[in-house]
Amino acid sequence: MNSTSTILIVVGLFLVGGIISFVKQQMPKGLIVLLSIGAAMCLLAGVLRLEVWN
Repeated sequence: MNSTSTILIVVGLFLVGGIISFVKQQMPKGLIVLLSIGAAMCLLAGVLRLEVWN
């Protein structure tokens, strides 16, 4: 597990926490969708960069 994949996974989990917070605050749905797309991209990139796939 290298540092880039770790950073991407941590940022993705941070954004997931933001999604949960925004849903509780009843923020606009467009903002929540945008945040969830960013979180999904960070988590996916972090998982794909793991060195266990080689």
